[in-house]
Amino acid sequence: MTTEFRQKKGILAVNVGLAANTLLAILKTSVGIIGNSPALLADGINSTSDVAYGIVVNIFMKLSGKPADKEHPYGHDRLESIAAVVVGAFVITTAISIFWASINNVYELSVGSSDFTGASNLALWIALFTVLLKIWLAFWTYKIGHQTKSNVLLALAADHRNDIFSALAATIGIIFGQLGYLWVDPLAGGVVSIIILLTGIEIIRDSAADLMNTLPGQELTEEIHAKLAAIEEVLDIEEIHGHRFGLYMVTNITVGVAPTLTVEEGDRIATLVEDKLTREIDYMRRVFVHYHPAKK
Repeated sequence: MTTEFRQKKGILAVNVGLAANTLLAILKTSVGIIGNSPALLADGINSTSDVAYGIVVNIFMKLSGKPADKEHPYGHDRLESIAAVVVGAFVITTAISIFWASINNVYELSVGSSDFTGASNLALWIALFTVLLKIWLAFWTYKIGHQTKSNVLLALAADHRNDIFSALAATIGIIFGQLGYLWVDPLAGGVVSIIILLTGIEIIRDSAADLMNTLPGQELTEEIHAKLAAIEEVLDIEEIHGHRFGLYMVTNITVGVAPTLTVEEGDRIATLVEDKLTREIDYMRRVFVHYHPAKK
């Protein structure tokens, strides 16, 4: 899969999500007000924030596709991880806002100062439509994110996934409100906010790990060990450090070789390691190999 193709697929996924969230934001916010449903209104505010950070992500995705230059020798791919952090910050801010509004609505109902009488059937249908649309978006976006190994798309897929649960919470709140349990509707808005908050924390945690150059995951480590096992001169793998740059990874590896080898032979082995990993691991952009005498 070429870089250009990944870029096009990524931007397509972001644009489709942005269009869907714009439609849902308009529908849920307006119907939440007109149809008298705090839960649907809360979910509408969530979709409105989705639109805002969708625009930000779109901009960052396009910027990340810029080629490498003197100041950025590995390209601008790491902007994708920065975009994911922006996504997480928007999500957490939205969650806090919705939570306090929902708690306030429940309090007003409990003291009898609210004129809330239950949501309309239109609000219920919009909530159900949201559930179905988000199920499709979550699976589709995750598939593209997995294919392109894009952190920001996986973050958006996680947000779509949690929108399913928030829309289900709104649906349940509307149904119980119509049955006479009026406090369930605004309380469902509070449940929505907690789901949104957990999503934001998850997104920031995963993106921050990339930006802070954490060690590669167990799956990649095992893959590197398996591939280097084919090079007989590599007697040991002492250290592996990975640095994510958007879709790609730059890796530093320290291998152990026979202590009797010449510098020229060690350099040849290092070149074999570098060529094998960059050729056989699709997203491995660069490999820096250090060799030491193998530990006895």
